[in-house]
Amino acid sequence: MTITLPPLPYDKAALEPTISARTLTCHYEKHHQGYVDKLNKLIANTPMAQLTLESIIKKTWSVPGERKIFNNAAQVWNHNFFWRSMTPRGGARVMGGLRRSIESAFGSYEKFEQTFVQGAVEQFGSGWTWLVDKGGKLQVITTDDAATPMVLGLHPILACDVWEHAYYLDYQNDREGFVRGFLSQLANWSFAQDQLTNRPAKPEAVALQRP
Repeated sequence: MTITLPPLPYDKAALEPTISARTLTCHYEKHHQGYVDKLNKLIANTPMAQLTLESIIKKTWSVPGERKIFNNAAQVWNHNFFWRSMTPRGGARVMGGLRRSIESAFGSYEKFEQTFVQGAVEQFGSGWTWLVDKGGKLQVITTDDAATPMVLGLHPILACDVWEHAYYLDYQNDREGFVRGFLSQLANWSFAQDQLTNRPAKPEAVALQRP
């Protein structure tokens, strides 16, 4: 099957002023589309061309010779998730079951926010910051480059892209300002609640390990 670029769930100017239309256009049409195009070229005329995106990611994670395929496939998936982790006029106070889970795991929403921002700021180089579920408890993790929670035995709830192309046109080197804006203005807590509600009943007990 051909991997396709899903449409954005909102207009390219809908996340302004936190994320400009210029940044979103470049990020979606250049970077995200680029990963899709490169992945399709890499898997063309191979058995992987018949697999789902998730299956490609899991199949290539621990195979050094397939690193290019993994990186592009995981970046396609990560970006698909990132766009849905945001919504215009988002960032409102999280409520309901997700709020209770956050307070149970971190002590308060404010402590969660502090942990999330700190993780994003301290991520060295390119990567992602995630709110994930691990065995029924929420955690904040960061991943390097294209690594994604599904290969670590974790269920993603919310994601923030901290590659420089996600924010540099708008924030230059102020990654913290970008991440704080993401949480306060854009975070799609309704989507995050859906991810928590629909998490697998029996998540993988052991992460898939690279050699």
